[in-house]
Amino acid sequence: MQLAIFDLDNTLIGGDSDHAWGEFLVARDCVDGERFRSENDRFYRDYQQGSLDIFAYLSFALEPLAQLSRGQLQNLQQEFMREVIGEIWLPHAETLIGKHRDAGHHIMIITATNRFVVEPIVQRLGVDTLLATEPEEIDGKFTGQVAGEPCFQEGKVVRLRQWLQAHGQYAEGEKWFYSDSINDLPLLQQVEHPIAVDPDNRLREEAQRRGWKVISLRGDAEDFASALEW
Repeated sequence: MQLAIFDLDNTLIGGDSDHAWGEFLVARDCVDGERFRSENDRFYRDYQQGSLDIFAYLSFALEPLAQLSRGQLQNLQQEFMREVIGEIWLPHAETLIGKHRDAGHHIMIITATNRFVVEPIVQRLGVDTLLATEPEEIDGKFTGQVAGEPCFQEGKVVRLRQWLQAHGQYAEGEKWFYSDSINDLPLLQQVEHPIAVDPDNRLREEAQRRGWKVISLRGDAEDFASALEW
């Protein structure tokens, strides 16, 4: 059985949900504004450069989940989906997912962003499986720590292999992986069909050097047509 795997941020949506969530919390006065914004921006620059310390970042990014009540978080999550994610939604992404679904492929999103932030986005996209960084919960409360392997860089390869061990029917099937980021190079190298989507400069250069397909989900219909050609 075949597997279509997608990164989420700046791939299926036109922005980074993790960084945007931090900005949203600042705008809602849910965190120490200046300090949080500065750190959020610094970590995002590190991510873009491929030098992010994922554990340092998660210690920072998951802290608000532990400080806010479930009720507050749920209300914020709904507002975030409506006011932020709605503005960076990419209709072409839904079309591409539908093309794979019509071909009988299992649809997976694999993302470094934590599950709390991305799960509503993934549900709206109608995806079969989500592999995300997991925030630790004890007795129904977030602790501010990460549970298990962060779904980042080589961690995406680890998490996918774990999933494939539990779902052996997909282990030998063809796999597509769509991503915008040089951070996903380890997983892109593992699949039969690596595809760069509106890639950062480093991934674009790597894709061109390796002869990988490069597509856009942000252009007009003519630009998008090549994304549907396998």
